[in-house]
Amino acid sequence: MRIAVLSRNPNLYSTRRLKEEGESHGHEMHIIDPLKCYMNINMKSSSVHIKGKELPEFDAIIPRIGASVTFYGTAVLRQFEMMGVYPINESVAISRSRDKLRSLQLLSRKGIGLPVTGFANQASNIPDLIDMVGGAPLVIKLLEGTQGIGVVLAETRQAAESVIEAFMGMKADIMVQEYIREAGGADIRCLIIGDKVIASMKRQAKAGEFRSNLHRGGSASLVRLTPEERSTAVRAARTMGLNVAGVDILRSNHGPVVMEVNSSPGLEGIEAATSKNVAGRIIEFIEKNAKAHKTRTRGKG
Repeated sequence: MRIAVLSRNPNLYSTRRLKEEGESHGHEMHIIDPLKCYMNINMKSSSVHIKGKELPEFDAIIPRIGASVTFYGTAVLRQFEMMGVYPINESVAISRSRDKLRSLQLLSRKGIGLPVTGFANQASNIPDLIDMVGGAPLVIKLLEGTQGIGVVLAETRQAAESVIEAFMGMKADIMVQEYIREAGGADIRCLIIGDKVIASMKRQAKAGEFRSNLHRGGSASLVRLTPEERSTAVRAARTMGLNVAGVDILRSNHGPVVMEVNSSPGLEGIEAATSKNVAGRIIEFIEKNAKAHKTRTRGKG
């Protein structure tokens, strides 16, 4: 098969691993920077071009679209979908998962465990917003933040009010969430392919930090999931419509709660922690499922 990887940086670990595994399986792999693509959109023969040349036909495409280029990246992916290329994650599903508020609303509708979350637009609502999530300490998140950036732990009510007022004054969209103290600065990353958790790791924040992201100094270790945690992760990925996803879960006193569903989960940390060939499993999933025009939404929405 001829498989494209939509990625801005061919040297990133995840991009390199997917290319290596694809080639080891006998496939022709192409790494394409979505921002260098431009599109010919017409009713007869739509196409995607780079540097004055039309790209060849692909059998499948693996989107590794960074959060900062979600709009243009998903537009390029949608163009490939409309041309019949099989995407391992569809543009609609990626856009859905990147919208933090929308994704939480969809997960709550399906009865999936979540931290109590509040969202408001006016400063006059701040006192009730804080009470809504159980008071301080609480977590304040920028809706546009990624990888732990724009996430603040407010230890007191006064600090919470000040931070929320500051963000609102900057016209930034934020949400507030209850602080799951019992998680102890740890979360669980579940790597989903299809309808199975194929790898999982526990990420522990460094001392003095509550964000467990590995690039912020957190550590990773093997973890055994409970049946409820496994089911929660799979249902969360399915609700987003993602075939490949990283689902981040906290262990709370009222069961597992989903913090985020990531449509482009990094492979380096979880492959190192579990010694599992996640990239190879992604290629195998494509081999079993890729068919022309198999996109469920066909680029709609």
